[in-house]
Amino acid sequence: MMILTDRKPRVDVAGVLTADEIHEIEHHVSHYPYPRAASLDALKCVQRRFGWVNDRQMYAIAQLLNISAADLEGVATFYNRIYRQPVGRHVILLCDSIACFLMGAETLSAAFQKELGIQLGQTTSDGRFTLLPLCCLGNCDQGPTLMIDEDTHGLVGVSSIQTLLEKYK
Repeated sequence: MMILTDRKPRVDVAGVLTADEIHEIEHHVSHYPYPRAASLDALKCVQRRFGWVNDRQMYAIAQLLNISAADLEGVATFYNRIYRQPVGRHVILLCDSIACFLMGAETLSAAFQKELGIQLGQTTSDGRFTLLPLCCLGNCDQGPTLMIDEDTHGLVGVSSIQTLLEKYK
């Protein structure tokens, strides 16, 4: 990943984004008084195809929204669920807030790392899982908590890791 600037030549949006992505982004733009307000929706739309947003796609989205690539990069890096590098088919987000930490998140994290054979921030060699820390999932009364893709799992214990992972083959 490179640092995006606005010195990059304009891209052929239709050569980078699919017709469906362009249509969906234009649909989102139509709901806002300013196209830049659709930035997050546009990033999510494009991310659905490969699981992450590459630099060419960032430039194409920025061009469609008529904003700078640097501004769009700011949105992408602010939201921790927009991925700017490849991730596994399933992303595991381990909450490491103080509430989850007190309920055993550190032990749970170590057990996931051992079970998957990777460290935080890495992807398994088969491309199945990426393991990432997240500062809070807002499920504090159910700690330790994690998310796999869009599914939140609370009160997760080390003994339930294998069963949980099997659900995401």
